[in-house]
Amino acid sequence: MGNLSRRGLYWLFQLVGWGLFAATQTFFAIIFDRLDKYFLFKVVIYIVLGLLLTSLMRIAILRLNLLLKPIKQQIYHFLLITIVFTLINAYTETLLYHYLRSLPNEFFSRLWPKNPVTGDALEFHKFFFNNCFYSFIFFFIWNSIYFMYHYITKSQKQQLDTLRLESLIKELELKTIKAHINPHFIFNSLNSIRALIDENPGRARRAITELSNILRSSMQTEKVELVPFEKELGIVKDYLALENMRFEDRLKVEYEIDEDTLEQPVPPMMLQTLVENAIKHGISRRVDGGLVKIISDFRENYHELAVQNTGKLNGFDMQEGFGLSSTQNRIHLLYGEKAKFEIKQLTPGLVEAKVMIPVIS
Repeated sequence: MGNLSRRGLYWLFQLVGWGLFAATQTFFAIIFDRLDKYFLFKVVIYIVLGLLLTSLMRIAILRLNLLLKPIKQQIYHFLLITIVFTLINAYTETLLYHYLRSLPNEFFSRLWPKNPVTGDALEFHKFFFNNCFYSFIFFFIWNSIYFMYHYITKSQKQQLDTLRLESLIKELELKTIKAHINPHFIFNSLNSIRALIDENPGRARRAITELSNILRSSMQTEKVELVPFEKELGIVKDYLALENMRFEDRLKVEYEIDEDTLEQPVPPMMLQTLVENAIKHGISRRVDGGLVKIISDFRENYHELAVQNTGKLNGFDMQEGFGLSSTQNRIHLLYGEKAKFEIKQLTPGLVEAKVMIPVIS
């Protein structure tokens, strides 16, 4: 059915619908012992008129763009067009039988209904109003199905367009965030190298090598939204090796990594951003330096990533730094409300930034 054109689909529904109508009428005619050649002739006439007039009604609906109007106007026009075509169908059918009745043929003359009380031929206006009653029922059902089908199809298309638009917006937002992350990381790393050039040129050259390794890995991660945690951890270790040249004994690094978490997917450069933030706002502000501890473990149905560093929040607002706010935005865009991010004063001398990512099995 997905390969059918709109016109083909319409005629398929028409044939199925009127076929069911014919089958239903025949079924009840058999039950009430009314199945004869006159009944079958009337059913054929009704189906032929039904196919013709409903097709004309569809053309009118499309020409008047009724399906594009607001829902209240659609309902009003739905009732109006149902009544109009009910009258057309009833009058056409009545005239047709009146004409057939006038022909010198006993078969046609017996098609005209009789008054159940007097037994005489039913009056023209009564036959017309009877046809109006039954025609309205069938045209109302036909129009209801037609309008509901298009309403549901239109709603589904709007929902699909909305989802595509939201996906596009998220993709653009993620790319915008990434575009901020990389320059932010590069500038901080270059500052670290600049601090080493005069003090120790040899270490500076090694630092440049470390930076090139980090940038190479970073450029590769730009092609995907998620990378294995093991790869992300490797970038962080390169970064910390670079920062260790600047801080020397002032920077202590500890790892508490559950090896089972190494294969878990994480947003690229996210952990590095948290580590960079810990050094910038924690270690670099202390004369005696401090500790950076990286933790990766499973907690219930979450992959817990935490970066602990020596320091104090002192009323720090997460919106002050792009790194933490971008981390919060990224996990929200990627995981919605399922992921969690928080930064808190864990102990009087230790700050913790923690991300809880839903486990992808």
